[in-house]
Amino acid sequence: MKPSSYSNQYSELRKWLKAKREEQGITLREAAGFLDRHHSIIGKIEQNRKRIDVAEFVEYCEALGVDPHEGLDVFIDTRHLSSGRTSKDRHSG
Repeated sequence: MKPSSYSNQYSELRKWLKAKREEQGITLREAAGFLDRHHSIIGKIEQNRKRIDVAEFVEYCEALGVDPHEGLDVFIDTRHLSSGRTSKDRHSG
């Protein structure tokens, strides 16, 4: 079994973070500046070479001006994809 940091859920979450950054036209270096981190750390997070913890995830979302709940829904939906459940199913009842 491969480590959870390399799971499909993390992969989709990382893709979501990168897409949100790119949608806003923010470079890796700019994102790194917002987070007071070296740009290589942000690159490693987005390339699935560094694990991101919950605090970093929320901080990254806030720096990008995006709702972390949306990203968590991506993570949860990917996790439940095989069962046919989504985060919307969980929230609705």
